[in-house]
Amino acid sequence: MRLFTSHPASVGETYGEHFGSASYFGLRMIGAGILCLIHGVLPFLFTTTGSRTIIELHDRMVANRHRAARIPGQATTAA
Repeated sequence: MRLFTSHPASVGETYGEHFGSASYFGLRMIGAGILCLIHGVLPFLFTTTGSRTIIELHDRMVANRHRAARIPGQATTAA
């Protein structure tokens, strides 16, 4: 059981919360990656999708890290 709970706990999340967060990030990255591949073939489409997605995901991860840092007893890193 510890294999499933130690990392989520280290970032201040339950297993379910971590699953949801990791799934959100993974699906966003897959979607943006597909659109970047399309952009490679049709460069006039999705001109800012990749960079915008990276910025949004980074901001979300940093915001979560800072929120956890303000809550006593929670870790300061995000997955």
